Amino acid sequence: MEEAKLAHVLVVTFPSQGHVNPVLRLAKRLASKGLLVTFSSTEEAGLMMKKATDNKASTSIPIGKGKMRFEFFSDDPDLNDPNHTDLDALMERLEKNGPKAVADLIDRQAKEGRPVSCVISNPFLPWVLDVATDAGIQTGLLWVQSCAVFTAYYHYCNDPTIKYPATLESEISVELPGMPVLAPADIPSFMLETNPYKSLTDVIVNQFKNIKKASWVMVESFMELERPIIEALEGKASLLPIGPLLKSPQDVESKTIRGDLWKSADCIEWLDSHEPGSVVYVSLGSVVVLDNEQLEEMAWGIKNSGRKFLWVVKPAPNENEKGLPEWFLKETAERGMVVPWCPQEEVLLHPSVACFFTHCGWNSSMESLCSGVPVVGFPQWGDQVTNAKFLADVFSVGVRVKADKGSLVSREEVERCISEVVGGPRAEEMKKMAIKWKEAAAEAVSVGGSSDRNIQAVVDDIKQKAANLHAIKVDNGVINDVCTIPLTN
Repeated sequence: MEEAKLAHVLVVTFPSQGHVNPVLRLAKRLASKGLLVTFSSTEEAGLMMKKATDNKASTSIPIGKGKMRFEFFSDDPDLNDPNHTDLDALMERLEKNGPKAVADLIDRQAKEGRPVSCVISNPFLPWVLDVATDAGIQTGLLWVQSCAVFTAYYHYCNDPTIKYPATLESEISVELPGMPVLAPADIPSFMLETNPYKSLTDVIVNQFKNIKKASWVMVESFMELERPIIEALEGKASLLPIGPLLKSPQDVESKTIRGDLWKSADCIEWLDSHEPGSVVYVSLGSVVVLDNEQLEEMAWGIKNSGRKFLWVVKPAPNENEKGLPEWFLKETAERGMVVPWCPQEEVLLHPSVACFFTHCGWNSSMESLCSGVPVVGFPQWGDQVTNAKFLADVFSVGVRVKADKGSLVSREEVERCISEVVGGPRAEEMKKMAIKWKEAAAEAVSVGGSSDRNIQAVVDDIKQKAANLHAIKVDNGVINDVCTIPLTN
């Protein structure tokens, strides 16, 4: 179908791997249902994607009933500044330069014959909703964390009667509607007074201040997984669970469109050479960097477990971080593989993978649930600690490591947790629960499933509002004609 006849949606994402992946998956899903979707982030993120994948910027790619394209904006970084990628610097730069850049991007679409009908953004970019609203454009939000974490932040921002712990050592626990009791170690760390990332706390609070500007708040989750939490929020915030976004049967043709910011290593052939359920997959995400002492303890624990392993370890970011010790690489060379990045979806679906040693980012959590793989949770910060709580105690698909008083997770604890999930007394039950959630996730995104119905409702709303827009022809400031733009459903 011609682009001019498709309602046009601009999706804008924060430029980090944990945000790019779910937003790109949403973009593909929307396109498959008959929309023209432009995926956008910073130019720097765009260059990283181009190097790591085969995505072609500005080229319309047919997906299902619609099309998808890429276009990026500059946040005007000083590339000569070695600290230009620091989180605080990035947040400040986006807030300062992002609004005009995105406004210009929207204007350019109209001038090129594809006016934007709807703008969808994700957390950490609250100003995007403001830009779109000021332009009179419908807006939506994709919440890329769990409904449980949304609930925690919603009450943190809107209910001053609830007391939250100031530190991890506090004796205050938090009870929220539809949720189990959360100890200080279970609460998103950005809500603690000791949180060092104040800029992230501020931007999340700002997101909740203008969240009512969004026509819908979509969530990367599914009703069957978080029903009590979603129902407890009714009347306060209306959430539309549309996930898991990675599990759509309609997206087979778009699997070549990827959101990786780093080139993946070829590890599938190595996995093929191992027996089913024999490999421990270890990955702590794109941001977490362990210090030398913790990395050494993990290495000892993995070695002592006696299990085969695939371990994703990004190169050390500075000279103070040594990376994996040489002795470990030599002594485990015959039963392990270490890579800087890998195609995680494919890895988790591989039959040789027995468990996932994870930082519990929400993308990774959803990928493990959708793959039917039990987990060892090793959360570090932010929403990861809440996700770990739910994976272990609510979804019952794994265990969570316990740190000593100095926050170090010992080699003995690493070994114990791996052994418990792979071969302990509860291992079989954890696997059964993981398979249960895998099947529920597949049903949710199947045609007519709970998530599929929700995303179809969003698409129908976008198309209807776009069809009702009026084109106003103006010459020298005088309105000459008003007509309805016909759009094909």
